[in-house]
Parts: sequence; C-alpha cells; structure tokens
Amino acid sequence: MVTMRAQLLVQAGQPLQARELPDPTPGAGQLRIRISACAVCRTDLHLRDAEIDAPKLPVILGHQIVGRTDDGRRVGVPWLGFTDGTCRFCRTGRENLCVAARFTGRDIDGGFAELTVADERFCLEIPEAISDIQAAPLLCGGLIGYRALRLAGDGARLGLYGFGSAAHQICQVAVHQGREVYAFTRACDDRTQAFARQLGATYAGASDEPPPVQLDAAIIFASAGELVPQALKALAPGGTVVCAGIHMSDIPSFPYEDLWHERTIRSVANLTRDDGHEFLALAERVPVHTTVTTYPLADAERALADLRAGAFTGSAVLTIADNG
Repeated sequence: MVTMRAQLLVQAGQPLQARELPDPTPGAGQLRIRISACAVCRTDLHLRDAEIDAPKLPVILGHQIVGRTDDGRRVGVPWLGFTDGTCRFCRTGRENLCVAARFTGRDIDGGFAELTVADERFCLEIPEAISDIQAAPLLCGGLIGYRALRLAGDGARLGLYGFGSAAHQICQVAVHQGREVYAFTRACDDRTQAFARQLGATYAGASDEPPPVQLDAAIIFASAGELVPQALKALAPGGTVVCAGIHMSDIPSFPYEDLWHERTIRSVANLTRDDGHEFLALAERVPVHTTVTTYPLADAERALADLRAGAFTGSAVLTIADNG
C-alpha cells in the first residue's frame, strides 16, 4: 500500500498526531493534488482547540492548499469544498450560505498532508506570478478578508482590529485603493503595530484606545467579542462593523446610542468561488505580498501553538513538497 504523511486531528482539544495514511484516490469530478504548501488558519486552531465543532474525526486540517494535480496543473483549494447547487442560497448567488455546504479541513480532509483530493469545481487557478508559499495564505485569510472588505463598503477610513494573516493582506489592498487604514492590536504589541505601518497603515495602536478619527468602517478579524462595541464607538454615522471570523466570543451589551445614526453590524460567512477568482486576480495586480513564517509538515502542532501565542507576524505556512 502506498502511503502519505499526514498530521491528523484525532480528538479535538488534543495535539495533532503524525500518521502514515493510504494515498487518497480521487472519485468522479475530483482532483488528486500533491501538496506543496498549506497555510495555517485561525479556524484550524479553533477546530484543534474544540472552540468550533469538528463533525468529522479524525480529520486532516488545512484549507489553504497549493499543489499540483496528477496531470501537472497548479491549483489552490480553499475552505469552501462543496455546495449542492440547488438550495435557495445557491440559486441566488449565495453559495457561501449553502445548507449542505462542506468545508475543506473540517468536513473534507485538508492540507496538513502530502496529498489530498478535492472537487475540481471548487479548485482555484493560482496566478503564475505568485509562488506556492506566497499563494497559500491568500486562499482563506485573503479571500475572507476580501469578502469582508467588500461588505464594509467604500469608506475612506477603514479600521482593522486584529492584524494577522487576513488583515496584513487586506491592508495592502485597501492602501492600493487609496483608503486610510487604522490598525488595532493588543496593547503594547509594538512589533505588530510597526508591521502595520510598514504595510501602509496610516495609524497603528491599541484596540482599547479610541482612534484619532471616526472610521467609516471597521473589520474585526480577532475572535474577541468585546471588540464589537469598541469598534462601534469608533464609527462615524452610517458606518459598518464587519465581523470576519467563523468564531467569536460573546459580544457584550452596549447602549443603543452607539448603534444609532444608521450604523450597522454584520458578519461574513465563508466565501464564494467568485470571491476566489476576483481576489486572486486582484492580489496579482496590487500585488499582495504575504509575510510568511514557514514550518515543515511535522511541525504543524508547533505552528498552531505559535499562532495561538501570536509568535509571528503575517501568516504561517506548512511547506510540504517542492512541486517545481
């Protein structure tokens, strides 16, 4: 039996386990992909830490996959791995809300492995100008950040709360669009604040301090619900707070006065394939440069621990094979 190396989540809340598993066999409409890089997402950490449900156990985490198919094509595999195409959400251009959706690295084995299989319809073409390692973080941090940016509207002053993988990509896009970016981090996180300014942020400071100006919109990438009332207080009339994570702690109560004057709060759920095609083309034009810390596949658990601890800036990427 031909086997592959994988890092397997056997039980939520417990460390990943190194396993040798049979090579996956593609079914009808699927591609088998030899993985070169897989970025590490906070959703992977939420699944590992039992903060969100892992319905398929054991499971191979990872949904920011870049690799080559058996016939040599270079593709990316994102979070959205399947939709039914028939529910009312799919029929109205909202496949990200599909009632039967399945997600890579949660319902479908993902990219913390040497090989995977994926539905060809949900694989994305990677622009040739972007390397495998640079491309991997675009496939979730970038895509979800891009969807959140669109839903935030066209306001000139944009706040980003939590400056990790997604925010450092979307900061570059927003600056490219001519917006002012206001980055907010944990108090005393001078390193990340300096990183935000290097990427073009007009201002970088602590999230528990008011910004120097009223914001037209704010995107919250951190999973801390207490940031929602803080961001709401920072908004100009008519502004929007977008909650961009799949998981967030409870949002504290706040006075109606902070919401009044047509301010809004909304969430982002998943992504569509159109988001993927649009953002990857935009990332090539900007161009978006992902700041990456690499780890070998065997160190996937350490990468998750470093993400939990905020030990790096930008994105973490598992490097798995050299696909040329």
